[in-house]
Amino acid sequence: MTRPTLPYEVFVGLRYLRAKRRNRTISLNTFVSVAGITMGVAALIGTLGIMTGFKEDLQAKILGTTSHILVHDRTRDGMPDYEAQVKNVEHVPHVLAATPFVFRQVLLTSESAVQGIVLRGIDPQQEVRVTELGKNIKSGSLTELERPAPPPAPAPNAPAEVGAAPEPTHPGIILGKELSLRLNAFVGDQVNVVSPVGPASRLGTIAMTPKIRVFTVVAVFESGMYEYDSSLAYIALPEAQKFFNMGTTVTGIEVKVDDIFMAADIARSIEAALGFPFWARDWMQLNRNLFSALKLEKIMMFLLLVLITIVASFNIVSTLTMLVSEKQREIAVLKAMGATRKAIMRIFMLNGLIIGLTGTAIGVPLGYTFLWLIQTYWTFDPTVYYISHVPVHIQALDVILVSFSAILISFAATLYPSWQAAKLDPAAALRYE
Repeated sequence: MTRPTLPYEVFVGLRYLRAKRRNRTISLNTFVSVAGITMGVAALIGTLGIMTGFKEDLQAKILGTTSHILVHDRTRDGMPDYEAQVKNVEHVPHVLAATPFVFRQVLLTSESAVQGIVLRGIDPQQEVRVTELGKNIKSGSLTELERPAPPPAPAPNAPAEVGAAPEPTHPGIILGKELSLRLNAFVGDQVNVVSPVGPASRLGTIAMTPKIRVFTVVAVFESGMYEYDSSLAYIALPEAQKFFNMGTTVTGIEVKVDDIFMAADIARSIEAALGFPFWARDWMQLNRNLFSALKLEKIMMFLLLVLITIVASFNIVSTLTMLVSEKQREIAVLKAMGATRKAIMRIFMLNGLIIGLTGTAIGVPLGYTFLWLIQTYWTFDPTVYYISHVPVHIQALDVILVSFSAILISFAATLYPSWQAAKLDPAAALRYE
């Protein structure tokens, strides 16, 4: 049984990649070409891994505080018959949970500071099914939001006032970590919620006198995003309806789905199930500007770093061009022995392909190693940057795209030198030999 042999183009191509001197197995030009491809692939994988990690970390923090889909009424500011609509939403396929909410902008004051915030009225039992608020509580308890806080204890040895009315209790409020620090209000402290729009009068007009109510801080949450931790607070849904004179209406419905990347399609299904005038917006649509900017930045970084590989491909072009000029006699001999133009082109194309494959094979694990070193040893102060380590996530599609691009660029760099070698005239090359 005969042993299968490789085409002669493979042996000739591998021989051309070696240096002339016997003590060096690889030529300097070949080494530089491989190193250029290696660095380009490693830089691409490292950059895309870090950018994907930051994007997914930001995405997780946003979806930990906000729901996947928000449902509103197009024609008015509130949703009166929300209980029936919540049940209808929960029957839509791929919907895991739904809960009503109230959303208003108010002014929050303490003894030492004033801050404009977004106040959300929620159902604590249902909110934990839709967002990660329960997991983000750092001090206090989410369940305390449902019952009024007890009145503050009297000072020790303080004389009791005869006939004094009992001090009223105050409803609970949950503050973000940064908001709590800014107001110097922590669990057990009291803050004032000021609504710039007062209650409606008997004639139907809105009073210009602000409405003020005292709340007791029952918990502090930390989402990991400064924008949320510094400008967001929660109160119970009935208290929000009472404070804003909303009666039995709510602002909208929060929805959690089983696949965040199908949220847009599920939102359209919710609209179809509820009908007009309801409007469902998914998390990508609500944060379109942010995620579009991150996506565009990732694409631009990929294109810019591909230039490293393109620059490295010029080394391949110069290496093969010099090789063609140096090996004119050998090419002429091969042609005289019957080698076709396609065979000569395959020899030099194989050289560039080997350089690209070798550089890619070394660059991929080098990129993984680079990311592991950054994620392991590069730390941050979480009180300043909100992260302790660089988030890294390498997607298989990114690795395949980078590898394919490097190999394709390396192969494209061989076309012109290979064509120059293939059109060489044997008689002209051997005329003066």
